[in-house]
Amino acid sequence: MYIFIYTAVAIILFIPFLSRKVIFILITHNAKLMKKVSTKLLLLLILSLISTVKLIAQEIEQTGISAILEVQQYNRAIHIMAMLLIGFGFLMVFVKKYGRSAITSTFLLVSVSIPLYLSIKGLGFFEERKEIEQFILAEFGAASLLIATGALLGRIKMYQYIILGLLFIPFYIFNELVVVEDHFNFVGTIADTGGSIVIHAFGAIFGISAAVVLTKKEHMKIPILSDFTSDRYSLLGSMVLWVFWPSFCAALVPVEAIPATVVNVFIALCGSTLATYIASVSIRGKINVADIANAALAGGVAIGATCDYATHFEAMIIGVIAGALSTVGFAILQEKQEKFHKIIDTCGVTNLHGIPGIFGGLAAIVVVNGIDVGAQLKGIAITIILAIVAGLISGKIISFFGTPKEVYNDEIEFE
Repeated sequence: MYIFIYTAVAIILFIPFLSRKVIFILITHNAKLMKKVSTKLLLLLILSLISTVKLIAQEIEQTGISAILEVQQYNRAIHIMAMLLIGFGFLMVFVKKYGRSAITSTFLLVSVSIPLYLSIKGLGFFEERKEIEQFILAEFGAASLLIATGALLGRIKMYQYIILGLLFIPFYIFNELVVVEDHFNFVGTIADTGGSIVIHAFGAIFGISAAVVLTKKEHMKIPILSDFTSDRYSLLGSMVLWVFWPSFCAALVPVEAIPATVVNVFIALCGSTLATYIASVSIRGKINVADIANAALAGGVAIGATCDYATHFEAMIIGVIAGALSTVGFAILQEKQEKFHKIIDTCGVTNLHGIPGIFGGLAAIVVVNGIDVGAQLKGIAITIILAIVAGLISGKIISFFGTPKEVYNDEIEFE
């Protein structure tokens, strides 16, 4: 269609010139001049057509590349959705009598957060992006929300998860504006491609802060039980997250950086998995399922800030350190943290997302050449402060709706 349009335009532009020359020829009856003019006109028309074809080819090439990139981003968006629903959902079914609620709450949280994020970003006050890119950013927000929920899992009513999502997303977007987009020209440019800081650390700290308000004294005495079945499903969820984590980190990186990013993420996950096994056996004497299901993923959390900057060796080191830190957190620090803050962190999000996320953000200072250290530190500090404040506010609002009569048991809400 474009060929016919451009050809028609070229012909129309030459009509006046053609008319004058034809009249002149008819008047003078000069055969030689007619031949010369016809040759020139033919050459001009050929050159015009060649130029038009080149423009069309360039346009088709650009359109084709754009279409391919959108298809690739769509595929990664589907991978992320698998992480959100299957990965996070099954990771949280380890609580013996709360499996149905863990899956259902995951459905509800994703269903609330993605449309809410897209609606807020569609108000016209924010930077315009392609639709699939905006959708992936919404998925990032949903992931951070699920992380925050892990700290509260089992201790709020089902409809309160929806309220949690409605409160969380606006705070998350605000932190994204301040830290990532530097909307207020205060932070500067930070390295956080895969969201170690703004997705993982923010979600974990938000959840812990909300738990400070929502955890009751009686909750501290109730054990969180699991069994062989719930543990196996939790490990399944962990493996789904493990497999698709590279798509999460590489979702929006430039095409040329995708291969290195994917390899870096897998290497970091390998490092954290090996470190988790060694640390778990060394500390506990035997393998602990909670360590393997959670701390093995810490490499993916930590490498997020530098996934498109690090060398493969650096990715391995980051993964090993993150896995060790996370395992120490689950095996030693979690009990002390819960007693100190008088909270329950059901899924141990502090150890899987909080500590590794902050570590990953700090690791960028060493890994990324030419990084603005001040901006990176400000980005981490602001994220921590905003997450604490937002979590306390949200927890207080949710507390107005009461607490379940029985925690870690979904028999009250299910048939």
